[in-house]
Amino acid sequence: MQTLKDDIRKKILASARQEFAKRGFTQASMRNIAAQAGVGVGNLYNYFPSKDNLFCTVLSPIVSSFYAMFNRHHGEYVDALDMISENYLVNAVTEYMNLIKGNRTLMKMLFFQSQGSSLEHFKMEFTNKTTELVKIWFENNKARHPQMNIDVSDFMIHLHTVCMFTMLEEMLMHKIPECQIHKIVEEYIKIEINGWRHIMEI
Repeated sequence: MQTLKDDIRKKILASARQEFAKRGFTQASMRNIAAQAGVGVGNLYNYFPSKDNLFCTVLSPIVSSFYAMFNRHHGEYVDALDMISENYLVNAVTEYMNLIKGNRTLMKMLFFQSQGSSLEHFKMEFTNKTTELVKIWFENNKARHPQMNIDVSDFMIHLHTVCMFTMLEEMLMHKIPECQIHKIVEEYIKIEINGWRHIMEI
């Protein structure tokens, strides 16, 4: 019985992803999603109590990926001096490439089709939250490396995240082919690394 329920849930999520990708959150129809999944509308609501809940579940992989990536770069125990290593550049580029290649559809939905949902302001909320966490990260690294400069404006930290979202949005809007994305991402990471190295004086 549990296997059957899991199978139905997967069918609903697959149908919902197609419907949300095609119509966006506002115009998407729970009736269409139910029909495509082969379940009744009432049964659909037994699995997902609202359209917003279903939308957030569909997008949970990309939302989680953004927070996981932030934690790997600015988690409590991440050392700022790691940023100047060649490994950091290689790993950061690989991480961005994996994020983009596996989640283009979900990113489009999150950035351009989430109006009216509880994820409508995801970018702003993520940026505000990570700005505060980066300030804590600065303090932690200052304790490790007293010579490091952490006199950085909150707005500069804010712009750091805004630039990341802008890069991703622009690549999606301009339909940049995968063969060009790697070079763009590497250039972006190099600018980011060298900019922060100069600001932090490391």
